[in-house]
Amino acid sequence: MAHYQKVGQVPHKRHTQYRQPDGTLYSEQLFSTEGFSNDYSILYHCHPPTAIIATDAPVNVMPVAAEAAMLKHRSFEGFHIAPEEDYLDSRKAILINNDLHISLAAPRSGNRDYFFKNADADELIFIHEGSGTLRTQYGELPFAYGDYLVIPRGTIYQVEFATTANRLFVVESFSPIRFPKKYLSKNGQLLEHSPFCERDIRVPGNLETINEAGDFLIRTKKKGMLYGLHYGHHPFDVIGWDGCCYPYAFSIHDFEPITGRVHQPPPVHQTFEANNFVVCSFVPRLYDYHPQAIPAPYNHSNIDSDELLYYVDGDFMSRKNVTRGMITLHPAGIPHGPHPGAVEKSLGKKETGELAVMVDTFHALQLTEEALRIENQGYTMSWAE
Repeated sequence: MAHYQKVGQVPHKRHTQYRQPDGTLYSEQLFSTEGFSNDYSILYHCHPPTAIIATDAPVNVMPVAAEAAMLKHRSFEGFHIAPEEDYLDSRKAILINNDLHISLAAPRSGNRDYFFKNADADELIFIHEGSGTLRTQYGELPFAYGDYLVIPRGTIYQVEFATTANRLFVVESFSPIRFPKKYLSKNGQLLEHSPFCERDIRVPGNLETINEAGDFLIRTKKKGMLYGLHYGHHPFDVIGWDGCCYPYAFSIHDFEPITGRVHQPPPVHQTFEANNFVVCSFVPRLYDYHPQAIPAPYNHSNIDSDELLYYVDGDFMSRKNVTRGMITLHPAGIPHGPHPGAVEKSLGKKETGELAVMVDTFHALQLTEEALRIENQGYTMSWAE
């Protein structure tokens, strides 16, 4: 996310004395997810962000694979994940590998009584239902239906929901989440052919400096363990920050589809990339305009990637019996394509209103117990008509 931002008050030069009105020094913190070798931001705190005053016993929250990857198509009813009150408790890992964990969540409320920090992974949170505000040291990010929230690892945050009916699709990436290289200039600007631009990216604002002493719990996830770390000052005591590493929001509704005379391949939908996986956005668009075009996707072989599709809204003419929040998983090694009758049904169609998030992984995904509980049995045989 190499687009420079400056919010609040920062000194003229970094790593120099910057004093508060009473003469004490502000505490400078460099924040980066890749050491000192890539994008970073510098934050200025009223107090050192290091004062741990107590710790709680860690809790094991590492998701466990219940079933090794199998060579068959799978489908899951995402909205069968039951709502829970707490934000973290509601997050249920469904599909996992060493590169990412994919979770579903239906929180009734946020984490107002504590702060959360994922020290392992960047988080990509897609808002399927609900709205609210992401509160961080960088300021506030309002969010609503269709937003992607990209939260760099190590970011301390709270989520405040405006409603009790919320549905989230969450990707935890153990490598940095970035915009695709094919969309970027050598200097990091989104190029003219990119399906979105910098104007579509929403950055934190309304920075509130909370200079309070007390006991502030930051629940921190590291290597599958959830630690309770108590700090002596409010973590949002930042007076200002600048740099290129920060949380941001991007709406799927601002993704501009790339279309053509004949059916375009999935890479035209790419939105984000990380190590060994990509994320794509399928949005309402005009169908292909060749006079003999087939709007339905052609059969294709998943030779080196698992293809996961999370259905958000709209009519999906290539699949039968699609429900909101459904997940389909088409694994590497066998071809897949439209359900029987879908190709003929698509002929002559001019547009689609579908909305979906796709994750293609280059290492096999494994199912958790939560996934098995919400699986649609028999999906693998739904082409045999």
